[in-house]
Amino acid sequence: MTPTAAHSHQPGQIDLGALKARQHGAWSSGDYAVVGTTLQIVGEQLCEALDIRSGQRVLDVAAGNGNVTLAAARRWCDVVSTDYVPSLLERGRLRAAAEGLSVEFKEADAEALCFGDAVFDVVVSTFGVMFTPNQDVAATELLRVCKSGGKIGLANWTPEGFIGQVFKTLGKYLPPPAGAKSPALWGTEPRIREMFGPSASSVKAERRNFAFRYRSPEHFLDVFKSYYGPMLKAFAALDAAHQQGLRDDLLALIAQMNRAEDGTMIVPSEYLEIVIIKR
Repeated sequence: MTPTAAHSHQPGQIDLGALKARQHGAWSSGDYAVVGTTLQIVGEQLCEALDIRSGQRVLDVAAGNGNVTLAAARRWCDVVSTDYVPSLLERGRLRAAAEGLSVEFKEADAEALCFGDAVFDVVVSTFGVMFTPNQDVAATELLRVCKSGGKIGLANWTPEGFIGQVFKTLGKYLPPPAGAKSPALWGTEPRIREMFGPSASSVKAERRNFAFRYRSPEHFLDVFKSYYGPMLKAFAALDAAHQQGLRDDLLALIAQMNRAEDGTMIVPSEYLEIVIIKR
């Protein structure tokens, strides 16, 4: 992807362009759709929280394989589904075709959306835009393409929740670049208000839980190691001893949060469900 002007690298500052290229490589690896499809209920619940209406024009940003895309299309909205990983858009396209849903799929960068100002009634992202390197630019883009009086709906993992803690554990073994803002900041109400508050007539944030349900903790880990780009890349970058340490730490985290007592895995993961009304 071509870095935007916002990614120009100043001495002593983090190189956001390089970080974006690295992240693009991570999300392009594995097959996020295998994980993403399990999160469908979050897209459905976000559409209900937004109280979306048939015929509204909806933009799904960093859509992955299209959870909110499909949820909005099922509610007869006119949906444009975007991501910067073409293979994920293709998975979304196949899902929409299987259900006979009419959706426009378009490759797009969340930090430089290829749409005019104020063209969408609703702009959404579930566990997507929160991973952009330049958070302020991404937030500005979501606001820019949303109509006045329109809504922005987000679902973002919280720092305290299970996935927030998974990323914290990964960071122990592969620290993020100095100066990089944590994606989990998008799961905190103060940061959301900082980015969106000045342009919003209202910001509503509710803590919710998504339950990861897998055959066992080991099954979860095997799936994520194989298909979830950031974890796949983390394990690939470590030697055997550190891989074992990371595996042990992740299994310990799951054991601490697992509410299943029959050998399976049911781990609630907290996320922040956000509904913003643009001025």
